[in-house]
Amino acid sequence: MPTTVFKKPNGLTDKRMHYCPGCGHGIIHRLIAECIEEINEIDNTIICAPVGCAVFIPNYFTYDSIQCAHGRAPATATGIKRVHSNKIVITYQGDGDLASIGMAEIIHAAARGEKITTVFINNGIYGMTGGQMAPTTLPGMKATTAQTGRDLERNGNPIRVCELLSTLDGPAYIERVAVDTPAHIIKAKKAIKKALQYQKAGKGFTMVEVLSSCPTNWGLSAAKAMEFVGEKMIPYYPLGIFKDVEEVE
Repeated sequence: MPTTVFKKPNGLTDKRMHYCPGCGHGIIHRLIAECIEEINEIDNTIICAPVGCAVFIPNYFTYDSIQCAHGRAPATATGIKRVHSNKIVITYQGDGDLASIGMAEIIHAAARGEKITTVFINNGIYGMTGGQMAPTTLPGMKATTAQTGRDLERNGNPIRVCELLSTLDGPAYIERVAVDTPAHIIKAKKAIKKALQYQKAGKGFTMVEVLSSCPTNWGLSAAKAMEFVGEKMIPYYPLGIFKDVEEVE
């Protein structure tokens, strides 16, 4: 009998994903599903869907899920976790959902140390609505609302969310990862699993920021988009752990 060494995680449905070729969402969905399965919480997880390209994630996960108003996933997750303290509660949010309209919600959830896990997808642009400039759009990076590139004089500086939230007392664990190479994908999985384990142990708010690609709105091929993450995004948004309460204790 042949040995199965690689299969679809049990937390994913058989529905074909709608994402563009080269988009990182599919990779990240799989990593979450693998981690939830490995910590034995498939039947005990609730995922809060954002407004954005990942709005249809309830179709792809077998977990209980809820569709949140734009930017309000951390507030929704707070209510769920406080009522169902034994559940694993995840918010899955893009940079527009989290760092623009939802900035107040994520800051206050982190400051309160809510025992939820946020997976924050940073591709530097509004993906679903046509490629507008996001709070995370790089300096000089073009968007439909910044056709000559982001001008720091006019548009201000991009927001580094991990650095911002790590100044608060509430978070237990904050790390930035990427999914542009196999080595980075392996590290991303370890970070997501650690964040979920911290939540399971009741340590406090956890967040993993994932640098990802948006080939369609960047106007690049799938391969070139992955190169862009490594060559442009990572230098501006350095990878690593920004807060870990276990390292302090």
